[in-house]
Amino acid sequence: MDYLPMSIGKDCGKKMKIKPNKKAPNFKLPSTSLKTFELSKSKNGLVIYFYPKDNTPGCTVETIDFSKLYRKFKNFKYEVVGISKDSIKSHLGFKKKYKVPFQLLSDENVRVQKKYGVWGKKSFMGNKFMGTIRSTVIVNKGKILKIWSNVRVKGHAQEVLAFLKTNK
Repeated sequence: MDYLPMSIGKDCGKKMKIKPNKKAPNFKLPSTSLKTFELSKSKNGLVIYFYPKDNTPGCTVETIDFSKLYRKFKNFKYEVVGISKDSIKSHLGFKKKYKVPFQLLSDENVRVQKKYGVWGKKSFMGNKFMGTIRSTVIVNKGKILKIWSNVRVKGHAQEVLAFLKTNK
């Protein structure tokens, strides 16, 4: 299967699936650039990775991996943004601590995560709760090219870059 459809179940309200070759839902979010980031104003391709929380082990590794490969993404004319429900204040500290070269966007009310189908039921140590399902979406010219859902952190940024190399 080329993609995994992501959706929001009845527990979360609105159901929406995103699929490759379909228009990416537009959004506006506060950014660590201290401006509002709007998807529809993005001129180049975009790698959007949704992650649960700043300064947690998996999210830190994922962000560092995307940071290390950032110039290579830029060489393919792709920007990278990370989205979580953390505040801009949290993102600014995280960005500074790990020298993140790209924007982190704050989706505190999880509207964008719901639009993209990455907010859903999770389970940890027997506890069930709603949270961000670690996912990555590639958008180019307003259309979704590729979706990774329920991402395993190790090697993921490299896998995304490899996809771009083979799909120029």
